[in-house]
Amino acid sequence: MPADTHLKIPALLLAAGRGERMRPLTDHAPKPLLTVHGKSLLRWRMEALLRGGFHEAVINTAWLGELIEKQYGPSFDAPSCSSVPMQLRYSREGQDFGRALETAGGISRALPLLGEVFWVMASDIYAPDFVFDPQDVQRFINSNMLAHIWLVPNPEHNPTGDFGLEAHRGLALNTPKGSAQPRFTFSTVGLYRRALFLPPWCDTPPGNPQGASAALAPLLRAAMDQQRVSAALYTGAWTDVGTPERLAYLNAQMLA
Repeated sequence: MPADTHLKIPALLLAAGRGERMRPLTDHAPKPLLTVHGKSLLRWRMEALLRGGFHEAVINTAWLGELIEKQYGPSFDAPSCSSVPMQLRYSREGQDFGRALETAGGISRALPLLGEVFWVMASDIYAPDFVFDPQDVQRFINSNMLAHIWLVPNPEHNPTGDFGLEAHRGLALNTPKGSAQPRFTFSTVGLYRRALFLPPWCDTPPGNPQGASAALAPLLRAAMDQQRVSAALYTGAWTDVGTPERLAYLNAQMLA
């Protein structure tokens, strides 16, 4: 693969949710535009992608999505991160269907705007130390995996975790709750192949013309059962900014 192929790998930034738990902060602003240390949560993600050399992103929108598009428009420029701006496109779930389509539904809707391999992450996650590494993309492309996801140590609000990760074998992603095997929380960051969102894994047609809502977890678990999902543990700073209290806590911390 040419050294610069990773530059063409796009990212889908999930920004369509209503943010009910963040009310009243999200009554007049979409959650991805809430700020931590003076930058919107969405901007933190885009800057990290630019630092990794990734210059294309699709943002899916629903609740107050027009405010996201008004603020960032067709491109995002951050000279301190990259001399090349990020080109932005939008998958307007709210405009097209009047609601968010959940994660897999949103990915299917945006699929015509994405490539054969792409990043996906929630835009309301604060993970300032996460590195979008071209070598991770290269390893994923060279594998037969349909997805590679990053797990994090369990936060207080998800003490039992989502998936297991074994040190000696690498993966035990369907580890049941209550097992002695450690479980971790899905960070929302992952690399995916387009094939995961096509039959036999996914019944929603590319572009999701009917606006079907669909969760991601069933697709991941089906692929995990066939050993087609890999994972890594990320132990840097990570917060699911799901409540006003978590946002206030982050803003009260000293920025390194």
